[in-house]
Amino acid sequence: MEFHVTRILPKRGGVILKNKQKLAEINNRIEEIIKAANTLSANYSSRTEKVHPLYRENALNLIHYLAFRCFDIDELQEKLRMSGLPDLAHIEGHVMKSLLGLKTIINHLTGNPKIEKQEGIISIKKSEKLLHKNTRQMFGFKSKKRRTRIMVTMPALAATDYKLVHGLIKLGMNSARINCAHDNPEVWGKMISNIDRANKALKKNCRVMMDLAGPKIRTGPVVSGPKVIHIKPERDLTGNVIKPAKLWIAPPGTPAPDKTFDAVLPVTESLMQKIRRGSTLWFTDSRNKKCKISIERKQKKGSWGICSDSAYISSGTELEVNTERETGKEKCHVGELLPAEQYITLFKGDKLILTRDQLPGEPGRYDDKGKVIVPAHISCTLPEIFDSVKKNDPVFFDDGKIEGVIEEIMKRAVLVNIVNAGEKGSRLKADKGINLPKSNLTVSGLTDKDREDLEFVAMNADTVNLSFVNDENDVQELLDKLDKYGTRLGIILKIETQKGFGNLPLILLKAMQSYPVGVMIARGDLAIETGWKNFASIQEEILRICEAAHVPDIWATQVLETLVKSGVPTRSEITDAALAQRAECVMLNKGMYINETVKMLDKILKRMQYFQKKKETVLPRLADADKLKLSHDAFDV
Repeated sequence: MEFHVTRILPKRGGVILKNKQKLAEINNRIEEIIKAANTLSANYSSRTEKVHPLYRENALNLIHYLAFRCFDIDELQEKLRMSGLPDLAHIEGHVMKSLLGLKTIINHLTGNPKIEKQEGIISIKKSEKLLHKNTRQMFGFKSKKRRTRIMVTMPALAATDYKLVHGLIKLGMNSARINCAHDNPEVWGKMISNIDRANKALKKNCRVMMDLAGPKIRTGPVVSGPKVIHIKPERDLTGNVIKPAKLWIAPPGTPAPDKTFDAVLPVTESLMQKIRRGSTLWFTDSRNKKCKISIERKQKKGSWGICSDSAYISSGTELEVNTERETGKEKCHVGELLPAEQYITLFKGDKLILTRDQLPGEPGRYDDKGKVIVPAHISCTLPEIFDSVKKNDPVFFDDGKIEGVIEEIMKRAVLVNIVNAGEKGSRLKADKGINLPKSNLTVSGLTDKDREDLEFVAMNADTVNLSFVNDENDVQELLDKLDKYGTRLGIILKIETQKGFGNLPLILLKAMQSYPVGVMIARGDLAIETGWKNFASIQEEILRICEAAHVPDIWATQVLETLVKSGVPTRSEITDAALAQRAECVMLNKGMYINETVKMLDKILKRMQYFQKKKETVLPRLADADKLKLSHDAFDV
């Protein structure tokens, strides 16, 4: 950083003296920070010397940044702004260079034209180059006209639907995320084959990133419900049908050609040969209500039908075929349906028994007066946590939708008092997350499943995503396992606990012994673990720490979630997606409208580049400002 100082101090003696005193105070504080930064870097030299050679300068800058943040920077920034000096607001990537540059300015203003220098520090220009280089190594080359990468979680369909994968890469997907918590190596291998095939066809380099499931704490199974489907046509406020329910009718295992349907009816192949467009299927539902399904058209091995009746259809329900063009009638039965998903409804003040024993969960039982006879119960998939919890520890279920407090510790279970739930009750289903933010859980590191999955990941992925990283020991275990396979993958550290956030600098220094490294801000669990009121500031701190280390970060969890699930975004989602441009990569979850979501995110990120560069605000030219008018037409993409 070079400075050419032309500012001239006023000649009046009192003003000059006062300005010199202010500058002296600022200079003293800057010197104090520089001294602390050099001391801290000396104290941790044994750690920074162990990092990968490509990360040596990065690690030193990270230490300098942490020293800088040991001071009350707000007060110093205010003095700098009032004196017309740079306020050190965005120095994360080049801490010592900025401090020395500011000291150089003060030197010149006080009549001492000395340029401050120090060997081995990162300039502003080099800081940007380092981050771009590390990002490219992790995520591959950026998309045309877009700096921020897009990562998409692969659905199981990606294993069999090449067009889906090809379309996503063509639309701008830079990284494909495969979650090892779902499916199996055979399915993952087919997904990767489709990604490789699409990469070759499109001449792209979409990276494969595989998530190890980690020690995820979730609710166990709930007792199976009846094998029934509820057909619900859409009605207006007066009860009239405005949109019939759309049904896919086909032999078992026959996938629907599109996903815009309300229910699936499995039937025999012999029935499919007898129904055609215009046929009517008559049936009596489980409430003894006479209903009908009208066949609109046949497609491939199945047919599309519509139903304007609200009906409950069970396995074995008799269907009577009436074809308008023929007088004959045929009968058959609905095939085996999947059990309806059950749940436990919980209200504020309810009790819930969380058990070690893997028994199917059940709702509470009540007497005739509504008094609880037996509280609801559900199991936990990670019984080890019971050794760490204490009375009065908070517990959250299903991304914080249900909040409880541990009221009693029992031999094989804990009794939870529900302190917050929906006004009309909240549904707790199987396989929903459990968070214990205040409990000192000893569960961390690689699970048995992770160790099994890692062999496949090490041989097939570009990057391994390490879930629930709590401390540097978790990282060391992963590094040791990768050494065993003789490979050095890219490593993404998923920060999703209070402990992981607190240990982030040490976690990074350990991970930086490998190259390249990135950080995923797993905002779902992290928000619950750290508390809703704290999460926004914690998210900012992670972005800053990553920038100080020149490590790319991923903005993850529920980005454009409503759009990807329903096809229509919310206003708050658009704002969140725009803010995501400050990260090097944005992760999307799978959903029915994933193609449309990738298109939307691509446009948002391209447009936001005109206004935001990382955390720095950009001020592009407003074409009609001289006419006192505002226009953003020039920024359309």
